[in-house]
Amino acid sequence: MNLNQVTLPVNHMPDAIQFYSLLGFTLIVDTPHYARFSCPLGDSTFSLSLTEQVFENGAVIYFEHEALDQWVEQLIAKGIVFSQRPTDQKYLWREAELNDPSGNKIKLFYAGKNRLNPPWQIA
Repeated sequence: MNLNQVTLPVNHMPDAIQFYSLLGFTLIVDTPHYARFSCPLGDSTFSLSLTEQVFENGAVIYFEHEALDQWVEQLIAKGIVFSQRPTDQKYLWREAELNDPSGNKIKLFYAGKNRLNPPWQIA
């Protein structure tokens, strides 16, 4: 089994497309009500679905980058606002936190070997 994609709700498609494009994702489907992006590495994708309803999305979407601190600095220079700059976490990941224009929580992180093989991994 393989995860195909995650779809996030958004209130304003043009703002959302601009935001995720600034993060470095490649737009591969663009309609007024639906957009899909590919990630720069690997074959993962994610999509956006326009909703006119008020929503509160409790999901957190994680995007990993080996050069996290440099990536965050580049994004700040482009005007992206972070609620948390890269910070070492007790679970051995380094994370930065931000929200997209619709309020979806995004974490940019780097975990290295601890992403799949933390010290407390089940044997």
